[in-house]
Amino acid sequence: MTFGALIIGDEILSGKRPDRHFSAIAELLAARGLRLSWVEYLGDERARIAATLRRSFAAGDIVFSFGGIGNTPDDHTRQAAAEALAVDLVVHPDAEREIRARFGDETTAVRLLLGTFPRGVDIVPNPFNRIPGFHVRQHYFLPGFPQMAHPMAEWALDSFHADLFPRQPKVEKAFLLTGANAYESALLDLMQSIVADYPSLRLFSLPSMGDDGQRRHLELGVEGEPALVDRAMDSIRQEVERRQIVWQWRA
Repeated sequence: MTFGALIIGDEILSGKRPDRHFSAIAELLAARGLRLSWVEYLGDERARIAATLRRSFAAGDIVFSFGGIGNTPDDHTRQAAAEALAVDLVVHPDAEREIRARFGDETTAVRLLLGTFPRGVDIVPNPFNRIPGFHVRQHYFLPGFPQMAHPMAEWALDSFHADLFPRQPKVEKAFLLTGANAYESALLDLMQSIVADYPSLRLFSLPSMGDDGQRRHLELGVEGEPALVDRAMDSIRQEVERRQIVWQWRA
């Protein structure tokens, strides 16, 4: 399955608030042997959010959407999701129950807007203050506040997608290559042969450059099933030694 993230809010695009969601969802997935395939940043623009959701619903991706589910005029995610699903907005009974449990006699129609979701969705419980998010078609709509959203995303992963967690954890190993021939274009044939010989592994190459614009080293490695990683790394080592490229293990 493909995992994606939507990070929504004018305050992030304007730089008023730093984004804390991308690194968090990437880490939550990595801890479970999974990987984020894409991330998209959107402002508080209902039409654009709706168009994006129509595309991701059609793709069948598992998507975590952060932000825009509040009840103020600049929050558009709930409405955009309803538009993308071609349904109306209704007060969700489970959300209402949570909100009433949170506010008691101080529950108002305005506060119940926080539980007004597209028809047919289910809620995502919020352990922080009981104001829930919602999920539908493997899309999880969460608040913009990290202290709420990240435990909610973790709950969604463990509750609905544990079957995707690999039974054998992946490993990642890499060399740091230095010298005149330690640059990507010179090693392209080696990379292509590793990809062809080990199609289940993920190969990566990360060049490093100093402030003076000079190449410092090339990080070259693979990620995947441990035994295959070891075999691939041995193949890389033999070839870089044949080419007289200096190598060391990445710490």
